[in-house]
Amino acid sequence: MSKQVAVILSGCGVQDGSEIYETTLTLLRLDQLGIGYRCFAPDIMQHHVIDHRNGEAVEGETRNVLLESARLARGNIAPLGELEADEFDAVILPGGFGAAKNLSNFAEAGSDMEPLAELVEAVAPFHEARKPIGLMCIAPALVPKLLGPGIAVTIGHDPGVAGAISSMGGLHRSCGVEDIVVDFENRVVTTPAYMLATRIGEAATGIFKLVERIDELMDL
Repeated sequence: MSKQVAVILSGCGVQDGSEIYETTLTLLRLDQLGIGYRCFAPDIMQHHVIDHRNGEAVEGETRNVLLESARLARGNIAPLGELEADEFDAVILPGGFGAAKNLSNFAEAGSDMEPLAELVEAVAPFHEARKPIGLMCIAPALVPKLLGPGIAVTIGHDPGVAGAISSMGGLHRSCGVEDIVVDFENRVVTTPAYMLATRIGEAATGIFKLVERIDELMDL
């Protein structure tokens, strides 16, 4: 039986959901490595809807995170509440500002943020079972409140976000776009992705490394 990885999405679109390239690159590398996966997303309304042409909020428009995430997963997706850690060998959270707006309130609250309770319930069992956890882009900012303090992560070089991670009890490590940070003790792997990437090839290098390291950790 092949390894199985849960992928948690937060919508569809960099500014109000999951980053599309990051998600696609993650799924691509999992498939190339022969690793099975299934996508999950919370069945909640988005924090807001952003017009990706101009970056402005769309007044009066609402969208559902699960339904939007289904666009990325080509319909093969389940509500986050149905995620059972014992059915998977690892979990990965792509980035995009949905992680900071829908999976948490980090975009508004900064270091006072709280992750979505349903997300904690889904991911905590992976950490308790010492199953690998991968996060990219802005998603690593959730780690101190999601998994606990003292875990090394990266979002690249942004001093504001790095400072917030430190304020929450996390350990931020500066990292280039094409590299990863691995906390071996906690089995957490992170990469900056589009926190730093200027083109898809840059993001792909770090994301592929993350998936490959998750693959290796699943064997340990």
